[in-house]
Amino acid sequence: MTKEQTADILSRFPDKRVVVFGDLMLDEYHWGRATRISPESPVMVVDIDRETSVPGGAANVVNNLVALGAQVLVIGVVGDDVAGRVLTDALKAEGADTSGIVIDSTRPTTRKTRIVAHSQQVLRVDREQSDPVSDDIQRKLLDRMQSEFRGADAIVISDYNKGVLTNTTASVAVKTAREAGLMLTANPKPKTVHYLHGAPFVQLNQIETETAAALLGISVPRNGGDAFSEEVGEKLRNILELNNLLVTRGSKGLLLFSKDIAPQHIPPHVVEVYDVAGAGDTVISTLTLGLISGANAYESAVMANRAAACVVRKVGVATVTTNEIMNDWIV
Repeated sequence: MTKEQTADILSRFPDKRVVVFGDLMLDEYHWGRATRISPESPVMVVDIDRETSVPGGAANVVNNLVALGAQVLVIGVVGDDVAGRVLTDALKAEGADTSGIVIDSTRPTTRKTRIVAHSQQVLRVDREQSDPVSDDIQRKLLDRMQSEFRGADAIVISDYNKGVLTNTTASVAVKTAREAGLMLTANPKPKTVHYLHGAPFVQLNQIETETAAALLGISVPRNGGDAFSEEVGEKLRNILELNNLLVTRGSKGLLLFSKDIAPQHIPPHVVEVYDVAGAGDTVISTLTLGLISGANAYESAVMANRAAACVVRKVGVATVTTNEIMNDWIV
């Protein structure tokens, strides 16, 4: 793939409309300095200088897609609380359509609070409820899915095991995408990947792939270290009848499994890594837009790999732009 071909595909991103369905979160950061050890217990005392927050989870996928120029509608759940309002307002401010968000007064908005001292994360505090959403909330989500999916170019399912992705919502999404001829990409967790049977494109990291395979009765060799059996990826893709399975492997690059094609390896784009948080969201976002903008599966994965390399250079959950992807290109 040449730089010129990449530029042509990236230029089509603003014409695309994508619906993101998944677990919305608020990522909070408390930035400060570790100045001493507490006299109360052997832990650091961090003097906080400032506090920030950004959309996380599926909401970070929304932000990534918006940063790449796409038109985005988000479907998910927030609590009837301050964090939910902050998250919704932040997505609106970025330009996303938040009319698909459902408010659930019975559960809190998922919050991940990170304490960062001298640019290093030293502690994370999670506030969440991960049980499946109620039948009433699920019906509201299904109503929004069925009314919004058919007007989209693509659907992205971003699952973080917080109760929004159920067997029913996943099945409806896959069925609707198939009937409407839409691209559907998904980044599920091992426990929910079987909900996406027959999906066009699923993305997992290596550990998630091996865990999902084991849960489905596939024998996983224990080679140790970063070793990975391509046979495991191919069997998982076959059992789930996926058109494509992309396995992200960090410093080892990506592996793409597609029907009737031998596994394709995308080598790593080596950079200095500051923070890998949210890199998977950047991959699924760039991948999805590539697939609906004229790139094939391999070319989309190559662009997604480069986008992830840009974002891991940044501290905290971050996004990347098409200009950054192009500026990073090495001829």
